[in-house]
Amino acid sequence: MSGTVKLLENLLNYCTEKNKVIAKNLSNIGTENYQREDIMFKDILDQKVNSLLKTDNEKHISSLKAELPQDQKFEHIFDDSTEMDSGVNNVNIEKEMSDLAENTLRYKFASRKVGDYYKNIQNVIKGGSA
Repeated sequence: MSGTVKLLENLLNYCTEKNKVIAKNLSNIGTENYQREDIMFKDILDQKVNSLLKTDNEKHISSLKAELPQDQKFEHIFDDSTEMDSGVNNVNIEKEMSDLAENTLRYKFASRKVGDYYKNIQNVIKGGSA
């Protein structure tokens, strides 16, 4: 389970960074020639998961230790699209608000799961049922 908690912690870190980027995009919606930013996490996760799932026998599944290296940062990318959605730059307020809602749900899910894990540990330590 600790591998899952590490993955959820990484997801929480991603959501925090994503929220900062969305806020930056929204705050610059009226800034002329501002280039929309985004961050990449899925590609990093896919690379790690795929590298950890290699096995000697195709009928076997290796254990998944879903942990990203501590020095691995999320990659900030710039949107090169030339569509001027806001009239002065390529920030689309509907997309940003949609991304914000999705990111909020993802963060709430991960934080609830991490909290539940630690509550179960606390119950076990106190002698209650998990």
